[in-house]
Amino acid sequence: MSTAPTIVELDQALARLKPYIVATPLVPWPGPELPGLLAKGTDVRIKLELFQVTGSFKARGALNVTMSLDDQTRARGLTAISAGNHAIAVAHAARTFGTTAKVVMPKTANAFRVGQCKRYGAEVVLAENVAEAFRLVEEIAAKEGRTFVHPFEGPRTSEATATIGLEMLRAAPDADAIIVPVGGGGLISGIAAAAKQLKPSIRVYGVEPEGARGMSDSLAVGAPVKGVKVQTVADSLGAPLHLPHSFGLVQRFVDEIVTVSDDAMIDCVGLIFRDLKLAVEPAPAAGVAALIGPLRDQLKGARVLLIGCGANIDAVSFAGMLGRARAPVAADQ
Repeated sequence: MSTAPTIVELDQALARLKPYIVATPLVPWPGPELPGLLAKGTDVRIKLELFQVTGSFKARGALNVTMSLDDQTRARGLTAISAGNHAIAVAHAARTFGTTAKVVMPKTANAFRVGQCKRYGAEVVLAENVAEAFRLVEEIAAKEGRTFVHPFEGPRTSEATATIGLEMLRAAPDADAIIVPVGGGGLISGIAAAAKQLKPSIRVYGVEPEGARGMSDSLAVGAPVKGVKVQTVADSLGAPLHLPHSFGLVQRFVDEIVTVSDDAMIDCVGLIFRDLKLAVEPAPAAGVAALIGPLRDQLKGARVLLIGCGANIDAVSFAGMLGRARAPVAADQ
């Protein structure tokens, strides 16, 4: 069984991270559209982690891993594999701690995200596909002695994302439920571990795209699946596999995983823009889509926390999604 970080350990992790991160706000949902789509009495607050350094929650994990290295190891540099947010976070962590990063990204990666990595000082290596990307990152780590910073797996990563759960529950101890987007499981594993230790009665829900439901399938078979078929607009939620540490924490602490369609996420990208005036990736929209879709009735009257987990999206892609977005309809309408 995966070992969960204790609250004492999480307080220590948060203290280590504090000089390098933003204490992102948890705010009441401000706009008029979402409340009209919810079951009566449901209260919503959202953690604006998209205002984190590098534009996503990934900075916490990359910084925490990098801090844990000794000086000699850190000096040899970092490497990572990612389509975007994690690569940007690792580039930032390397620059923050005076070392270098060489990140592997698929050739299909968004040009804006590639550019962000370079702006933070990383060397970017483009791969033809996921299999080649993993081969390249292993080769870089072996030949150059760089530390591979995994995008979602490992105790230091879950510990870092758990600090988000710590912040959320301490800001809203009356919360009844949290909805967390799920990719590889690094985010939800940490948030759930913190939330359930602080408040065992809280319900923790994960939400995956229908076209990348690897965590749902892993829970169904009782073990992390090694190959996930990914076909979704939410590329930051498209993990190609799942792994034991994060899966173990999800299995232990998460109450339920639901799925939403790409169309539902795109519609909620538009809703977030109208209500919050924020340009977000599809991943944060997944939580909203779950709340007005498959979780609407069971969260009737509940105090619900959402997480705006990332906003590294270019203007053209965002405009394209806004053009496709329709006004969402609640599950019972």
